[in-house]
Amino acid sequence: MIRRATESRTIARILKINHAGENGAIRIYGAQIAVARRLYPDVAARLTELRSHEIRHLDLFYRAMLERSARPCRLMWLSALGGSVLGFGTAILGRRAIWIATAAVEETVHHHLDDQLRFLAGRDDKLYGVVESIRAEEKEHLRIAEAQIVTISIGHRILRRSISAITEALIFMSTSGESRVLRREIAAMPADG
Repeated sequence: MIRRATESRTIARILKINHAGENGAIRIYGAQIAVARRLYPDVAARLTELRSHEIRHLDLFYRAMLERSARPCRLMWLSALGGSVLGFGTAILGRRAIWIATAAVEETVHHHLDDQLRFLAGRDDKLYGVVESIRAEEKEHLRIAEAQIVTISIGHRILRRSISAITEALIFMSTSGESRVLRREIAAMPADG
């Protein structure tokens, strides 16, 4: 009984964190699209396509939250604000910075999704399927971004690492630290479902 309650709480945290993350991703792409339409119209259509995926992901996580009586983050506005600032800042830096940001964010997200899938296996098959399908699309976003980054300078590596760190910090802050609690819970859970 205690294990089930702990698992339910962990699943609610997974949903809360993913929902906030998708909200932030939508804002990143939204800000980048706003700048790209004026400065790099050739990039705007692809960004709009990627943003549409994030909107669908947000909806999938929201529906999963309703099914499991989970609630969104109280600080959702922080992921929205952080995403908008990150998106605008990288778009101003240029096309390559847009794709470096996408790659950095997606790479960070993959670490979280991989941990979640290990936890969900055998515990919540329906949510496992949702997370797995979203991870596949996010992996494609990473592939698209990396294909656009032809050469990497030391400045680009620093930018990518910085964006990864900012992404982790935004996830932590917008979930009131629940992302760190989730990682500890997942690590402490037995691997078998």
